Amino acid sequence: MKDRPTWYFARTSDVDRVLQSLGALPPPRTRPALVVVAGLPGTGKSQFSRELRLRTGAIILESDAIRRLLFERPSYSWWESRRVFTALHAAVERLLDSGAFCIVDATNLAEAYRRPLYEIAERHGAKLIVVEVTAPAEVALARLSEREAVPESASDADVAVYERMLGEWEEIGREHFVVDTSKRTDEAADAVAREMESA
Repeated sequence: MKDRPTWYFARTSDVDRVLQSLGALPPPRTRPALVVVAGLPGTGKSQFSRELRLRTGAIILESDAIRRLLFERPSYSWWESRRVFTALHAAVERLLDSGAFCIVDATNLAEAYRRPLYEIAERHGAKLIVVEVTAPAEVALARLSEREAVPESASDADVAVYERMLGEWEEIGREHFVVDTSKRTDEAADAVAREMESA
């Protein structure tokens, strides 16, 4: 059992809730694509993911939104995070199986967290695209401060979370796009969208 991928342990009810929350799915593609978006809190991952969705019709699976869907009052415990990501990974499996373009919007701090997504893409013959979203610290911290005043935000990450995660960030060990969201991101979004369509 220990060799089984984490998504194997997902609760069917959790996966169904995640998929139902996505609404109607776009028509299937000839070959699916999986975009793994990684970056520290406040760097603009969600905004960039939405730019990609506008260009490609891809489905966004946002870890913070899934956490809110499954837990009314998130505790961010190890057990809770495991349940969130097993559901997320299982949902990605089903979506790629149906020929969808998927974007996973999560911090994805270390290769150990990204690797299950790489393996899922490989199993499904999906085009894998990794995007590191960055922003200067002062920009990210200003965004996080502003976010605290927005109660409907899916993320609870604040300045303290950013500072803790900064020390835990692990470089991405494979070819990937790097997008600085403190600048215009049109060209970067176009480039990633072209890569997705090339699948």
